[in-house]
Amino acid sequence: MAIYTYKVVAPDGKIKKGTIESKSLERATEKLQSEGFTITDIKEQGVMNKEISFNIGTHVSPRDLSVFCSQFVSILNAGVTVITALDMLAEQTENKVFGKALKEVQASVEKGESLGGAMKMHPKIFPQMLINMVVAGESSGNLEVAFQRMAVHFEKDNRLKAQIKKAMIYPIMVMAVAVVVIVVMLTVVVPNFTAMFADMDMDLPAATQLLVNMSNYLKTKWYVVLIVVVAIVVAIKLFMSTETGIKLWAKAMLKMPLFGNLTVKSSAARFSRTLSTLLAAGIPLIDAIENVSKVMSNKIVQDGLMDAKLQVMRGVPLSKPMKDMGIFPPMLVHMTRIGEETGNMESMLEKVADFFDEEVENATESLTAAMEPLIIVVLAGIVGFIIMAVMSPMLSMYSGVENM
Repeated sequence: MAIYTYKVVAPDGKIKKGTIESKSLERATEKLQSEGFTITDIKEQGVMNKEISFNIGTHVSPRDLSVFCSQFVSILNAGVTVITALDMLAEQTENKVFGKALKEVQASVEKGESLGGAMKMHPKIFPQMLINMVVAGESSGNLEVAFQRMAVHFEKDNRLKAQIKKAMIYPIMVMAVAVVVIVVMLTVVVPNFTAMFADMDMDLPAATQLLVNMSNYLKTKWYVVLIVVVAIVVAIKLFMSTETGIKLWAKAMLKMPLFGNLTVKSSAARFSRTLSTLLAAGIPLIDAIENVSKVMSNKIVQDGLMDAKLQVMRGVPLSKPMKDMGIFPPMLVHMTRIGEETGNMESMLEKVADFFDEEVENATESLTAAMEPLIIVVLAGIVGFIIMAVMSPMLSMYSGVENM
């Protein structure tokens, strides 16, 4: 039996906290719901949250937004007013920046502003897509449905980003360790052999001489190396902030071996999920396409969707410019066309989004599996070169002694 701490909204609208003993989280949830409580938070006592987020500045993660939307729906379904719900969530959130924004939204709503209008005052906190969904929900009287859809959307988006980060972090960490190892070998290990090489009074092999020169330069002119590295990093960042650099990087990420497949599938998953969510909320197709383009992380895809928006405005079916882009997988294009013909595009796109979510997970695992041996080969080559350069003169000396 485990003990779970919970926070619920009682049938009378009051918030209650406590603990419950149960065999599983599911049974604890069922028991609380059977008593008429609306659960806003429940977790096993003494167990840390598996998803740890670090919030810097004004950053609000998709996970924060997902939890907010999910809890907002639960509280509204319990009969609590929007103002009270905002107050409750502002006090509960661990993100101080987000909590402050919710307090300001609450104050605006109390003055008579609509919820969507109040959120518009905080564009750095609330994504435009969420604002549009809230406005549409208020207009149609389905605010709970709008928040429920956004909770699912942000949760899926958070999972998608986590999978992509997982694929990127491993090679970056390994290469960082490799750089540290190489620097240590050049500044600590190789100098121990330099004096011995000098005592040999012989011409060093080219590889050994190169290694010795690199070691001496790094020890005496390390600040020059540091300045050059910093200058290169700054130059790359400045270039990547330009329109040309952004487009070049976007194109490279679509065509790059190993990473290209992951980029295409993640773009397809995000496009399908976002467009489906917006269309289901009653957002016009043209506005929905523009909103989707803003959440895409690849500049080439963004520009392609903005061009598709212009063509749709002229009466061209969305599937036509999608096909002309030459980026999205054929399955996504075909399903979009079927959705247009049947008038059920949001349902089709939702199914496609589920499919590509699994494809992204598989692509991430494949990328990680492919990167492991590749990185090992690269590291083995670098370390092997250093060992060969160090041992080569000694082997030559031993060979000379034997021939005497």
